[in-house]
Amino acid sequence: MAPVREGNRTAVPEFILLGLEKGLELQLVPFLILLMIYMVTMLGNSFLVLLIGANSSLHSPMYFFLMNLSLVDLCYSTVIAPRAMVSFLAGSKAISYNGCATQFFFFGLFITTEAFLLAAMAYDRFTAICNPLLYPITMSKWVCIQLVAGSYACGCVNAMVQTGFTFTLDFCGSKEIDHFFCDGPPVISLSCSDTYINNLVMFALCGLVIASTALTVLISYVYIISAVLRIRSADGRRKVFSTCSSHLIVVTLFYGTTAFMYIQPTWISSLYPRKAVSVFYTFVIPMLNPFIYSLRNKDVKDVLQRAMGNKFLTQ
Repeated sequence: MAPVREGNRTAVPEFILLGLEKGLELQLVPFLILLMIYMVTMLGNSFLVLLIGANSSLHSPMYFFLMNLSLVDLCYSTVIAPRAMVSFLAGSKAISYNGCATQFFFFGLFITTEAFLLAAMAYDRFTAICNPLLYPITMSKWVCIQLVAGSYACGCVNAMVQTGFTFTLDFCGSKEIDHFFCDGPPVISLSCSDTYINNLVMFALCGLVIASTALTVLISYVYIISAVLRIRSADGRRKVFSTCSSHLIVVTLFYGTTAFMYIQPTWISSLYPRKAVSVFYTFVIPMLNPFIYSLRNKDVKDVLQRAMGNKFLTQ
């Protein structure tokens, strides 16, 4: 299908998603693996959202942020997984130009929001451990709502800028995206325009998001570790630090993979196994998050035990 003119630019009417392996053949094994991961992700995160919403003992700032983190994981997995599964099985792996831009926007929105939510969760733990007397005021319901709304707002701004810069490029050559979804680097690499500014904008914005949120997390944990080390009781130190361990694991997984993907300039993207890393942070991390928080969190386990105990008692 020939390129079409849209105003002063050239755009292909559709792109072709090649999937995990180059070529247009069916990819049954990736489809089955992804289907299983997506189902576990949906069940795990939905369960955590419902559990937190239904139990008043979990209505605290920490669990308010965790509930929103699970909602974001649900959203950005759903932005990617169904379309990827279709491309693995369908004879045609085409995605429309507008569909690609839409997927690109919402993925950018939710993954940026997740970064800011993780930073807000680190600040919440810092306040709870280092300033416990001021915690009810510092992390009031209104403050928590503002932090979550601000996370979504930052995600929306980043997604709009990235989408605007990327999809005003000319696409007049190949339309095959060497990926399983419309991500920035592989889409930009198809353009026949000068992409220097686009590469610079993506590198700068992604670097700013990752650096600012990661720095917030780092500073928060420096103060938290300092406060924990001042506790004389070993049991007390273990108890306080256990409230942060789940968040630390999630933060390490998330920032490690996203920094690998987006802080490096896109013009050297071919030197790195981007697709393998993309699978990890788009599918595996959202699937693991509810298990990390559930299995390592005493409050969540207590609620589950009470719920199961009540269920057996009523039978």
